[in-house]
Amino acid sequence: MRIRILVCFLAVTLVLAGCNPIAGSEAGGEGMEMDDGMSMDMSGGSMAADSLETQETENGLFRVSAVSQLDPVVINETHAWTLHVETADGSPVADAEIAIDGGMPEHNHGFPTAPRVTENLGEGDYLLEGMRFNMGGVWVLTLEISSGGQSDTVTFEFELK
Repeated sequence: MRIRILVCFLAVTLVLAGCNPIAGSEAGGEGMEMDDGMSMDMSGGSMAADSLETQETENGLFRVSAVSQLDPVVINETHAWTLHVETADGSPVADAEIAIDGGMPEHNHGFPTAPRVTENLGEGDYLLEGMRFNMGGVWVLTLEISSGGQSDTVTFEFELK
């Protein structure tokens, strides 16, 4: 009788653990499978604040870097980044207007916040506030930069592991 109760208890425990995405993740699984076949990483994520390399915009008008003020970058903590924008020849862009877009392409959603540039810090530096990531995985940050009557776009792709 005791063995039968133990077997039933273990069976129920295994079934319930399989239905709980957090328990499945803690048990060494990768997360939860979504109805559309995509997986969702329910675990935390992080990356070094300076892990994004300087990139040239699509048409080569600007070079852009982005460094988080939160180090390491972790999920579910709103923070700011410093953007640096310079011309192709290395001169700081002092009068840029910067539009922000991005999110998680694999999950077809944007940022959980509305990040925006709130301050021109001078010497080509701009304060980007309101950054937050709500899960680990691959994210993109797209910046549309306008200055001197010209516009160009750069996209940073990074992963919070």
